[in-house]
Amino acid sequence: MAQDQGTGTAAPPVDILLAATVARRFYLAQQSKVEIARALGISRFKVARLLDAAVAHRIVRIDISVPAQIDTALSRRMRERFALRHAVVVDLAREGAHAEATPVLPWLAEAGARLVTELAREGDVIGLACGPVTEALTAAVDRLPPCEVVQLSGTAAPDPFGEDAVAPVRRLAAAADGRAFTLHTPLVLPDPLTASILARQPSIADTLRQFGRVTRAVVPVGGWETGGSALYDASAPDERAEYHARGARAEICGLVLDEDGRTVPTDMGDRMICVDADTLRAVPEVIGVTGGAGAHTALRAALRSGCLSGVVTDAETATQVLGSSGGRPDGTAPQPGAGPPAR
Repeated sequence: MAQDQGTGTAAPPVDILLAATVARRFYLAQQSKVEIARALGISRFKVARLLDAAVAHRIVRIDISVPAQIDTALSRRMRERFALRHAVVVDLAREGAHAEATPVLPWLAEAGARLVTELAREGDVIGLACGPVTEALTAAVDRLPPCEVVQLSGTAAPDPFGEDAVAPVRRLAAAADGRAFTLHTPLVLPDPLTASILARQPSIADTLRQFGRVTRAVVPVGGWETGGSALYDASAPDERAEYHARGARAEICGLVLDEDGRTVPTDMGDRMICVDADTLRAVPEVIGVTGGAGAHTALRAALRSGCLSGVVTDAETATQVLGSSGGRPDGTAPQPGAGPPAR
């Protein structure tokens, strides 16, 4: 039976009939959570919990029928060039799809879900950064061995304190029948004092204490541009321009990187609630997920940083990364977890 964050106790029994009713209204009748809550006289938060429970108890089975075709040759070249443990390269063209016209996210989510399912072991502590990538990826995971899931950063969601903002963490924890450690907080706060106060809240502090226990992590790799990076979207226009001028090209869990994989110093560190760079680099397995138009710049920076031990991307992005300078500026391949080269 699933356990909830910070309590170590079994979650209350699920009302199977109510969960089925909620699931039927949401998935088949296309009703919103607010509409369901109003019709059934319950809170929208309970609706969200019942939807997660419906998946966890197999009342609802989600089948993502995206026939992701893996380019084994490109996957092997990515592993060898960047000293990766795992590389999964999805080839959209093999299904007759046109890369520019086909949304990449569902394909990456399916491939990423398969990789996570293959790698997960009982007792793992899986770190997860919330966002569109992990939202889609966790929806494609059916079951995992018993393990815990820890949210690695606050969110850029419109309502960071709502249940929808942490849904990927709860969904993956439900698939693993384990505890979910969530962060109901924005990624970037207005000032250091507010960040400090929030970080001391019991539930948030409990999650922050789990960072050092993470054994595997799944993180989006975002470009320093609108819609590419949660941190970029949460920054003020003058901050975006300033960090771009400093060389910002990619972001992973609040860690800003230049094109050579070096950390770009920012003034937001004491205003962010997220895993720090040293702790992220100490995680034994970090899988970066990215793809689509322009993703090669961000992925190249992330690979050069040494933060990643594995990647999930599309064939076009992989080809562009492999066709560039490849490894570190000195021509060597980064070692996973070794961190970026010194300035």
